[in-house]
Amino acid sequence: MSNAGRQLTLNLFIYPGGHHEAAWRYKESEPERVLDIRYYQELARKAEAAKFDAVFLADGPSLAENVRYSSRVRFEPVTWLTAIAAATEKIGLIGTASTTYNEPYNLARLFASLDHISGGRAGWNIVTTSDAGAAHNFGLPEHPPHGERYEKAREFLDVVTRLWDSWEDDALLADPRSGVFADAGKVHRIDHVGKHYRVRGPLNISRSPQGRPVYVQAGSSEDGRSFAAQFAEAIFTAHQTLQSAQEFYCDIKARAAALGRRPEHLRILPGISPFLGSTEAEAKRLEEEIDDLIQPAASLDQLKRMIGVDLGGYDLDGPVPRHIIDTNGPKGLASRFQLVVDIVDRENPTIRQLIRRLAGARGHRVVVGTPEHVADEIQGWFEQGAADGFNVMPPYLTGGFDAFVTEVVPILRKRGLFRQEYSGTTLRDHYGLPRPDSLFAAEQRRSA
Repeated sequence: MSNAGRQLTLNLFIYPGGHHEAAWRYKESEPERVLDIRYYQELARKAEAAKFDAVFLADGPSLAENVRYSSRVRFEPVTWLTAIAAATEKIGLIGTASTTYNEPYNLARLFASLDHISGGRAGWNIVTTSDAGAAHNFGLPEHPPHGERYEKAREFLDVVTRLWDSWEDDALLADPRSGVFADAGKVHRIDHVGKHYRVRGPLNISRSPQGRPVYVQAGSSEDGRSFAAQFAEAIFTAHQTLQSAQEFYCDIKARAAALGRRPEHLRILPGISPFLGSTEAEAKRLEEEIDDLIQPAASLDQLKRMIGVDLGGYDLDGPVPRHIIDTNGPKGLASRFQLVVDIVDRENPTIRQLIRRLAGARGHRVVVGTPEHVADEIQGWFEQGAADGFNVMPPYLTGGFDAFVTEVVPILRKRGLFRQEYSGTTLRDHYGLPRPDSLFAAEQRRSA
């Protein structure tokens, strides 16, 4: 594929303490600061100084069961990103919100507000929530099945989009001389009546600087791929091999093109967690040092959530009992489940080896080596049709990110792969995405 003029997209994926499961125990981590907003503002300013496209915060509407051994507390994303917006100027701000456990009107208002407050830097990571335990926090007897969650998500997204477009761009006048605050003819009810939602609209905030916040999506299942090809403008994904990443990249771009979309308007961004050292041996020692802090009980609990099987009664140094993993059950539809099964089938690890492998970044790719080696891996995937950029997932914070910025980013710049300066001020500018027209304005032009 041609790479002429292409530049890497780099996001800082912030996980409290770092992405390694045991990062909070590492001697250079600061676990006491996981609820200190200044800690995150400092990280965001570092990412902005390095000209990263965005910072990103994952989220879920329930507390993980292994909180005894793992850092699982975090801020609500829109609140968190609003505080980040006040401390930065240009870096994008991407937060996670579930279509299964939110209402379209409130969510549309939250992200429109964030886009206004930040001057056009908001992105919404659209998830349907895989954690079944969330249902009990919302008065539901059980978690909706996979297909139903995606069906609901499509309607949810349609409602949110029309709410964001319910004010045309020039509807807000605020003209004291005429006494007209807004052109009421350009503010529209959406009058949505669907299977899951009834929403009249319009939104009670005018159209935001980006028109709409950037649509980000993180599912790689069949339903997730179909959804992403239709709606997403950036996709966060996890792959262990170049071949797997290339297959996903090609498939998503082809699906988007078949729907009449321009493939370059969809950024595919795998996760990468780099352990850096001046030599390969030094980088491996760092990884082993943090791996040695793993609490097996927490790791096994995480593995159970991924594959639906409790391996707590098995010998950690024995093989993974592949025969008890049900690939035909509900878990089998999830992309992260398939990723773990692929590791087991490809590498035949012991249980201990598997949990150490997943502890680094929960199934995202871990790269261990010198800055040149990490830069080579990033460049290889970028130039061989596997990625448009990466979610950088430091194994520990803040040192793991500091090392990437000071040692890897200069190499990428020297190779002409990453920007020296921002060319715009919005997240759409950074991603090279167009600002969408209002659906209502477009409908009125067609009917004129």
